[in-house]
Amino acid sequence: MGVISKLPVVLERMPMGTVVATSLEKVLNEGRASSLWYLLFGTACCAIEMMCTGASRYDFDRFGMFFRASPRQADLMFVAGTITHKMAPRVKLLYEQMAEPRYVIAMGGCACNGGPFHYDTYAVLKGVDKVIPVDVYLPGCPPRPESLLEACLKLQQKIKKQKLGEWSSDIRG
Repeated sequence: MGVISKLPVVLERMPMGTVVATSLEKVLNEGRASSLWYLLFGTACCAIEMMCTGASRYDFDRFGMFFRASPRQADLMFVAGTITHKMAPRVKLLYEQMAEPRYVIAMGGCACNGGPFHYDTYAVLKGVDKVIPVDVYLPGCPPRPESLLEACLKLQQKIKKQKLGEWSSDIRG
């Protein structure tokens, strides 16, 4: 009953058993939100905090999140750190190789808007959202692992509210 009590379903007890009624959309969204496989793209100090979040003290695994080395097996991409114009085509290529539906969390001030390099350099991209769509922005320099866990929870809530027609990242923008 633990899983059933967490799902948005109608549960009816009958003398011969239990009947569960829900929509396919809710079951699929719950499954997608509870098993995010992520790809790391860390370039600076935010990557250290991101790796710390995946380690045993904070433990992404308890959220059903597992690291994947290949973008073809990942549906979530963490972009952490400074992204230069030279790196941008590679970030976009990795994003396009990911499975649909795919999500992006921009971690740190540099990934969100260029951070301290926003005004001082021509080489730094002023936000990763200039090349790929971002679902959750996580500002900070660098953000703490607790903040990254909260961003993941926000993404899970966003996924649970999605409609089946919104699965394509082309529709989300």
